[in-house]
Amino acid sequence: MAFRRLVRGTVDSATLDRVGDALAERFDLADPTLEPLEADNWLSTPCVVDERLFVKVITPQNALVHALLTAGRNLGVFASGVEGFFERYDAPFEMAEHELAATRRMRDRGVNAPAPIEALEVDDLGVLVLEYIPNFRTLDDLDPDMVAARAPALLEALATMHAADIVHGDLRSENVLIADGDLYFIDATKVRADAAADAAAYDVACALAVLESLVDAKTAVAAAAAVFDDETLLAALEFLDFVTVRPDHDFDAVAVKGEIETAVA
Repeated sequence: MAFRRLVRGTVDSATLDRVGDALAERFDLADPTLEPLEADNWLSTPCVVDERLFVKVITPQNALVHALLTAGRNLGVFASGVEGFFERYDAPFEMAEHELAATRRMRDRGVNAPAPIEALEVDDLGVLVLEYIPNFRTLDDLDPDMVAARAPALLEALATMHAADIVHGDLRSENVLIADGDLYFIDATKVRADAAADAAAYDVACALAVLESLVDAKTAVAAAAAVFDDETLLAALEFLDFVTVRPDHDFDAVAVKGEIETAVA
């Protein structure tokens, strides 16, 4: 956690005050208070404003870290046998704009995500403003039985996104929220539009990694096989070695591969 804080950088109180002033003017708020959340996040400082708004403050350092992570991810994808499909952003505001647009597209297709409100540029910062969802938990906060019960909904939501050429690109347990029993997706990243099929297979591989780590390989693959065809499962299998070396996934890739091979046999 300390390393992530160092890499992410610190947004000082004066900067948060400037963002608060911009939000007050834009949304007619009286003396808003930005409360940073304790979140394991490399790419922004997430905050809550008066329990009304969820705000991500994105700094130039966040944008630089994203560019470095993107280069590393594309090398990993290339090692899996396909051309890298992740795209970097040129500036913090572009990061905020992309997530706002991705959130709108998900909701337009019936996939749960916090209501998108606006993307702002405050000095050299990108500021994303979304609906605040109270009393949420992340997927890894649930017990295994609850995760298993929600696995079909998670995979069906992915399939809905992919049918609309929407790729999440950064699916991990921290990016799936649960509130009032429903799943909400956040933090979609940017991928090349002409690589949607490969990126969708990568999404499925990440979903299998998440589910295996919280339940087991057999449950994870059975849920995926009920939603995706054999071709997609085999394409996802090719990304598992890359996914397993990512620091935000810890799962048994060998077990998942074995279950996929059994499912498609």
